[in-house]
Amino acid sequence: MTTAPSDLLQLAKPRITALVLFTTASGLWLAPHGLPLRTVIFTILGTVLIVAAANALNMYLERDSDALMSRTMNRPLPARRMEPKVALAFGLVLAAISVPLLTFAVGALPGLLASIALVSYVLLYTPMKRMSAAALLVGALPGAIPPLIGWTAATERLDLPGVLLFAVMFLWQVPHFLAITLFRKEEYARAGLVVQPNEPGGERAARMNIVRYTVALVAVSLLFVPIGTAHAGYLLAALLAGLTFLGYGLLGLRADAGPRWARNLFLLSLLYLPVVFGALMLDRS
Repeated sequence: MTTAPSDLLQLAKPRITALVLFTTASGLWLAPHGLPLRTVIFTILGTVLIVAAANALNMYLERDSDALMSRTMNRPLPARRMEPKVALAFGLVLAAISVPLLTFAVGALPGLLASIALVSYVLLYTPMKRMSAAALLVGALPGAIPPLIGWTAATERLDLPGVLLFAVMFLWQVPHFLAITLFRKEEYARAGLVVQPNEPGGERAARMNIVRYTVALVAVSLLFVPIGTAHAGYLLAALLAGLTFLGYGLLGLRADAGPRWARNLFLLSLLYLPVVFGALMLDRS
């Protein structure tokens, strides 16, 4: 069986990788300026490769459940356009390249963070999805690490602004993913993946958690101002984006809020993140 380059690219989940590229670049940009171009290139390249490796290995492990969900059944493995061993080899090769690249060409701390992200995503989050809805919080850890890789690549240390970038990414993933599970809960059940809306009383709990985590997200996003990383322009943008996101999330507590509300909240979450990170980067320039 011949593997098409487009299928290898699909293993890397290009849309997720593009988001990672943006958040990693934000960590680099917010750190003190004057970085060598070599560091910027190797940081972005290494982070993109480690995320692509994690995604490829995740697809290898979840190929059977992917075949049972409409949004994933056309991926290369469940659609049988690729041999599983090809995906496994692809993921392992990318991991073998990216971790040493970040460690030796960028720094030990970015390399360590990338290793934590890879291991926690592939070996903890992926199998845990079949056992507990708490997998969401485990999966949010590696998803929040890329901007911290960017920050530590520039500073060689963990600082409060970098930790806040991590916290914003971590908190954002909860309402973002819960919204998906609310309008695709039947698919997750069919695939044998445990999500909160499919647990007893879980749909109401999921809607409450969307509000709780969005409140925390908005509060944390504003902390860049008192620590001096951002100023009035960012404060206005973060407040408007945050209150819009929170206000629509609160509509989910109504009895008549259904799948359409959840889908729209998911789309709104995709708009919120680049607005906040973009405003932060513009304020820093």
